[in-house]
Amino acid sequence: MSQNQVNQLVLQWDHIWEKEEWIVPVSVALNGLTAKEAAYKPVGGANSIWQTLNHMNYYNERLVSRLTGSAFDKSASNNEETFGPPGNPDDAESWQATVKHAHAIAKQLRAAIGALTDADLSRPYGASSTLGQELPLWILHDAHHAGQIVLIRKLLGAWRSPS
Repeated sequence: MSQNQVNQLVLQWDHIWEKEEWIVPVSVALNGLTAKEAAYKPVGGANSIWQTLNHMNYYNERLVSRLTGSAFDKSASNNEETFGPPGNPDDAESWQATVKHAHAIAKQLRAAIGALTDADLSRPYGASSTLGQELPLWILHDAHHAGQIVLIRKLLGAWRSPS
């Protein structure tokens, strides 16, 4: 992959986290969300927005640690554990801390992606892929969850009208 591809990854990350154009970025999907709304669990066993953000935070923080070589001291024995409890609808402080943490991780991840080189994108990531193959999938992961957040907000009637 070329440096041009690193720039493309940064562009994609910016659009999934901050810049609203074709899709709703995570920051916009979370904007103005209350703890009560974030803790709501849709019928049918879906995760709450709070759980979804916990899941995103877990995996994004793990990716930051892999890209920067920093310690990652959290563990989950399976994917379901990364979601955690649905959240306390009466705990606005904890909800805001979760959102603030998500933004901090996203900022770190953007910096780590932007610091990559051609050689970095070619290095192994897991048993059968390279970092350059995995990062676009990671970005799609967050885009997928941003869509889920918007859908739950629409179900709650807590979504803004199109501008």
